[in-house]
Amino acid sequence: MSLKAILFDLDGTLVPMDQDIFVNNYFGRLAKKLAVHGYEPKKLIDTVWYGTKAMIKNSSEKSNEEVFWEAAVSVYGEMLLRDKPLFDEFYETEFDNVKEVCTVNPAAAETVRKLKADGYRVALATNPIFPKLATELRMGWAGLSPEDFELYTAYENINRSKPNPEYYSIIAERMGAAPEECLMVGNDVDDDMIAEKIGMKVFLLNDFLINKNNADIYVYPNGSFAELLEYINTL
Repeated sequence: MSLKAILFDLDGTLVPMDQDIFVNNYFGRLAKKLAVHGYEPKKLIDTVWYGTKAMIKNSSEKSNEEVFWEAAVSVYGEMLLRDKPLFDEFYETEFDNVKEVCTVNPAAAETVRKLKADGYRVALATNPIFPKLATELRMGWAGLSPEDFELYTAYENINRSKPNPEYYSIIAERMGAAPEECLMVGNDVDDDMIAEKIGMKVFLLNDFLINKNNADIYVYPNGSFAELLEYINTL
């Protein structure tokens, strides 16, 4: 089958970042925002991690958003739901400042737009553990916008997460493409290359490589954005 659709990861792929530095900055800002409203920072961060792990394990019909809040409330209590507007306000007013720990690679946006202009259908397959607004803001850090993608995932609009292969099956189905007609591009061996399990082609962007289990990365096509374009030309 010919290649029709290209899926891109976001963090560490389109947005150059050190994952640990990003998470620490993000959680630090969130904890500071909520501390003045009575939230104990460590307990709050542990709660967010607990909810995040619940989304990653989600195999229900509930959206990741529903699963996150149910799990978080089970740890911190009903006050979380009462104060959900505070979390929304954080993303509206503070989250965008986390971009200070990220950099910009102009080749990312250039590659997405070139492929779209070449007739490929482009999706943003970022792990859907953030709200839609936070996902759109992070697109902006890469010099991109929602209009650059046919679809993108956020915790409101899907009920699976990486590294569950079903996550990729859902995206392919929503795009009306067979998995074999799709290429997944990402920097995380475990989360992104798993798309190969359902028949997708894969490309490992290795600038900010995440390889937690020290897998042999050379079993995958890999390299820079320039090498990605070269690879696509061979398909």
